[in-house]
Amino acid sequence: MLDLELLRSFVSVVDSGGFTRAGERVHRTQSTVSQQIKRLEEDVGQVLLHRDGKDVRPTEAGERLLSYARRLLSLAEEARDVLSQPDGEGAIRLGIPEDFAAYRLAKLLGAFSRSHPGLRLDVRADQSKNLSRDLDRGELDLALFKREAGAKGAIAVWPEQVHWVTSKSHPIHADVASVPLIGFPLGCLYRAGAIHALESAGRIWHMSYTSSSLAGIQAAVAAGMGLSILSEMAIQSDHRVLTAKDGFAPINRTEMALMAAPGASPATLRLADRLAEFCDDVQAKAA
Repeated sequence: MLDLELLRSFVSVVDSGGFTRAGERVHRTQSTVSQQIKRLEEDVGQVLLHRDGKDVRPTEAGERLLSYARRLLSLAEEARDVLSQPDGEGAIRLGIPEDFAAYRLAKLLGAFSRSHPGLRLDVRADQSKNLSRDLDRGELDLALFKREAGAKGAIAVWPEQVHWVTSKSHPIHADVASVPLIGFPLGCLYRAGAIHALESAGRIWHMSYTSSSLAGIQAAVAAGMGLSILSEMAIQSDHRVLTAKDGFAPINRTEMALMAAPGASPATLRLADRLAEFCDDVQAKAA
């Protein structure tokens, strides 16, 4: 019989492309994951991974095993959920930033819900400061939120690509007397970063448009009502990215953090794994 823990580590190594990131996903050290892969290769009598320095990719045998491994792990998760929630009760309270809610993440969450019919998924899109606060209060089980780079205490983190943006058709130039800003309400990390960058440069600014809706902010930027700071995935074709050459210095670095509440359920941690895979994929495509 194949060991599910070994299969889980194998899938994590393939998906993440290396032993270090895989260890973070399965909460093991790099050496432990390497030993698990060696045991799995001994069990099946095949070399499953090509190891070329830091680059790791599946062999032909590894490719064949991969699809079976995913199916076995999925069935095991489904069995655990059915047995742990015999009456179909239970919920996962998830908090995510709105620019992720408006992106492909909705498809992932829909698929997770369908594969876990005994669980209720309660998703809330909100400002990152509110998500972090509510996770600390015990009002969320899992949260994906933005924060200043370098903070501690997360399942995983991803550096964010954020940019100053203006309208492509009706751009705002650096020589304006007062820079019109577009952003989320007070407390937004991007808003605070924009104001700090302008004031550090001695620039005068004013809020020209405030909205709790990402779509509203994107539309206001496209219409030429002012400048904003947006994550790379939220920038649209009718926006133009501004750089230091345009007179707008970079803002402080930010990151996406994935955190779970203490004592999170196995189902919550499995959803965390799915979110981590999703964010890894987004990061890889942005690189």
